Amino acid sequence: MSFLTDHLDEVGESYWEHMFKAAGFAVAMLLGGVACLVHALLPFLFVRTGSTRVRHLHEVMVENRLASGRRASDDSSGPAGDDEAAGIAAGPGSTV
Repeated sequence: MSFLTDHLDEVGESYWEHMFKAAGFAVAMLLGGVACLVHALLPFLFVRTGSTRVRHLHEVMVENRLASGRRASDDSSGPAGDDEAAGIAAGPGSTV
């Protein structure tokens, strides 16, 4: 049953921590998506909301995890930064 805990071990969270964080990300993405839909219809509204939301979520999900992975790899010999190698990082100035 390691498939149930492999990801939790990767991110260093308990089941409940991960559930609440993932649910928070889902709500944030849904709200950002709604803002983008409103912006599509009324371009003068929510001009930067979508891109701001994406940058914030990226910072919390990837950059903070990479930073904690680097700190953990300083203490051990394991690899860090798999998300970065997978091409998840967004370029500067990207917008939604």
